[in-house]
Amino acid sequence: MPKRRWLNRELVIERAAELVDEAGSVTAVSLTALAQALEIRTPSLYNHVANLDDLQYGLAVYGAGLLLADLRQAAQGLVGQEAVMAMATAYRQFAHAHPGIYPLTVRAPEPDETELMALAQELLQFLLLIMGSLGLQGDEAIHAIRGLRAILHGFASLEAAGGYKMALDQEESFRRLVSAYIEGVQ
Repeated sequence: MPKRRWLNRELVIERAAELVDEAGSVTAVSLTALAQALEIRTPSLYNHVANLDDLQYGLAVYGAGLLLADLRQAAQGLVGQEAVMAMATAYRQFAHAHPGIYPLTVRAPEPDETELMALAQELLQFLLLIMGSLGLQGDEAIHAIRGLRAILHGFASLEAAGGYKMALDQEESFRRLVSAYIEGVQ
């Protein structure tokens, strides 16, 4: 195999993210499969990731960054209920578009996971601003964020598992659910 001096950690993580989303699970992609996809030898990966755990951490950081960017873009220029609905829709779309990466964005980071912790703080600050536009502050905003997150994750997870097979518009169900939640927390 030819040498790939152009390769760096960012490109390795991006390619791994593509493979993970194609497979639908982070556990479905090995270092060997990733090396083959990059057309390098497996030992060459260790120049960019320390091990499989490091790769998965890199994928979690990558996924959290993508999710944050998608949510910010969706809510840009919006406030109140419109902002929450746009953000909720973007969250759901992210979960569908990234079935392998999405589960890595769900767990809270450990204190020593500095990159992930920084992204989690950015996301929290963004969500606090959105909740502030609904008139929610402090603990009330945090409770509302937790509830919204549970609703969005639950709906997206049930969809991914094939949990909604009735011939009834899922978009309308989602819109009603989020709208009812917004009205309930205000």
